[in-house]
Amino acid sequence: MSEFTKGVKQSDQALDGSNLRVLIIHARWNATVVDALVAGTRESLIERYNVKAENIEQRDVPGAYELPFAAQRLISQSQQQSSNLIANVTDTMNSLMDDIMESPSGQSGNKEGEASSAKVGKAGGPFDAVVCIGVLIKGATQHFEYISDSVSQGLMRVGLETGVPVIFGVLTCLTEEQALERAGLGPDKNNPGHNHGKDWGAAAVEMAMLKL
Repeated sequence: MSEFTKGVKQSDQALDGSNLRVLIIHARWNATVVDALVAGTRESLIERYNVKAENIEQRDVPGAYELPFAAQRLISQSQQQSSNLIANVTDTMNSLMDDIMESPSGQSGNKEGEASSAKVGKAGGPFDAVVCIGVLIKGATQHFEYISDSVSQGLMRVGLETGVPVIFGVLTCLTEEQALERAGLGPDKNNPGHNHGKDWGAAAVEMAMLKL
């Protein structure tokens, strides 16, 4: 009988995230655990999948409930900014070509067009994937259930509506100990648990590079 191993199997595909732009949004509730999860996500993106640090944008919101709204707003802004940048560069290049055609020497002294075109890069492009991180711990009321359901449904909808992979990085734990162990902060120094942020970073790269 085969031994059962918990966790996600590593993709057989060689993944290189060096050309990806990734957004990490995290809640400020339960910051000790959240900070460790964010660090694990960044470590996975940068060290394992070669995502450039300058292509990772990190934003924070008050709590997990605000994650879906923030994800949708920031994805939309990045897509709009990218469209505006492309339009501006296109206009500048067209103007530059007109100057060249009208110049007797066939050359243009318009350096602004050259500078503008050089600014086009991944750092100003739309996000290829978003990782939303938060930690919910059950208390004495039904608040936990309502927030967990709303956040999971909201993040799924944002991904489907925008076409941008939104990784569900929200721990829904029954105890503080469960949360600590899932961030690699468990009390047992020999077995402190597994930082799930590393898995979320891997999922972000794989889904961003998904080819149908």
